[in-house]
Amino acid sequence: MRRLSAQYVVTNTGSPLKRAVISTEDDGSIISIEPEIESLRDAQSVEFFNGIIIPGFVNCHCHLELSHMKGSVNEGTRLENFIMHIREGRNNNPVDDISAAQQADNILFDEGVVLCADVCNTSLTFSIKKKSRIKYHSFLEVFGIDPQKAGKRMDDIEKVARDAMRKELACSITPHSVYSVSLPLFKLIKDKSEMNRVTTIHFMESPAEALFLSDNSGPLRNSYEASGLLPDKILAPSDHASAILDEVTTAGNLILVHNTFADAETVERVKKRGLTYWCLCPGSNMYIERKMPPVEMLVEKECDIVIGTDSFASNKSLSILAELKLIQEHFPSTELQELIRWATINGAEALGEDNYFGKIEPGKKPGLLLLENVDLINFKLLPETTVTRLV
Repeated sequence: MRRLSAQYVVTNTGSPLKRAVISTEDDGSIISIEPEIESLRDAQSVEFFNGIIIPGFVNCHCHLELSHMKGSVNEGTRLENFIMHIREGRNNNPVDDISAAQQADNILFDEGVVLCADVCNTSLTFSIKKKSRIKYHSFLEVFGIDPQKAGKRMDDIEKVARDAMRKELACSITPHSVYSVSLPLFKLIKDKSEMNRVTTIHFMESPAEALFLSDNSGPLRNSYEASGLLPDKILAPSDHASAILDEVTTAGNLILVHNTFADAETVERVKKRGLTYWCLCPGSNMYIERKMPPVEMLVEKECDIVIGTDSFASNKSLSILAELKLIQEHFPSTELQELIRWATINGAEALGEDNYFGKIEPGKKPGLLLLENVDLINFKLLPETTVTRLV
């Protein structure tokens, strides 16, 4: 058993607790939360830290498969060009890809991630996830704008799904994005995902998406043409909200990823679905489009926000803390306790894992992190704030 305390403990069950004592089993399960230390005898059995103890981070969007592409795509390239680089950079050397993915898994753990939603197109990372100290949910991603190839695309991903199930890995078949999935393929995905506990989709990451959906024009069309992937006939949703409400499964939770160019009208329409979470990956958004997501608007609309890092192909790090710092830098009115909720309990709820993760309370096993070098007077992150895994 261990007993741990800090200047503050954020449990996600109420207001931050000052110098509360957390008792844990050897496996990290929470036994109890006690009030501030009162006697010297009690203090001698407690590990005390000068900072804030919080639950382990939940990363709601990552791509281990792209870890080998770190630094291979220039910043500010915009989505349509980024996609072309990803197409060209995939599957060059499976041995190197696996090694890079393993390193990324270790980095995620060291950065405090206990639960991770990872998007994959193959079974390349399954052996890593099986042995990982992080719990993963694999989103088996389907894409294809050619209506004639919809059946083949589904056959391919179902083979990956069977492999995941053989390895007893939690997974969901899910569409890549509104602009990259034909209507026939959307229907096949919807049929296969009618029992999904959670689904995800890249959403409103670029202004080019709306152009392509409205009249099949713009930079994304040019990207498809340049890659030889533009079909004779384009069958795509007319807009983002219609795609979510009509083409994506209504089962379970839905995580919309990026939302960089989300507008208030679309948000209002999409919220009618319910059980929807809005994943922010600001490091990736700045890397690709040099734009932050509309955090204040999403908060005003009472959206349930979660946090992701995306991949090394579009981010300099896989640090949830770095994402929170970036949000606070651009939106300084955002309270630290709220940022912590987005990166912990909200993510656990989105992935249906809040029975174990996201809160510090008896019976749960959330992992415990220490935030140090924090402004404890104003309860704000600082540029020099660090995170250390305690449990």
